[in-house]
Amino acid sequence: MRNIKSRYFETGKLSTLETLLKVKLGSLSKILEEQLSNISIEQLDELAVNILNINSEEDVMKLLH
Repeated sequence: MRNIKSRYFETGKLSTLETLLKVKLGSLSKILEEQLSNISIEQLDELAVNILNINSEEDVMKLLH
């Protein structure tokens, strides 16, 4: 049961992060959307912590690699 709860939490967190990035950047390329759908929870956390420092898709890509 914990795994299911964790996965739903991660999915909600990713959805929120995608929404914030769309508001901040205007839109997301298909490439970035694909990258985001495959990130680890650690990368998700890193993006969330740095959301205020992100000004372009390039900034997101740098944080993912």
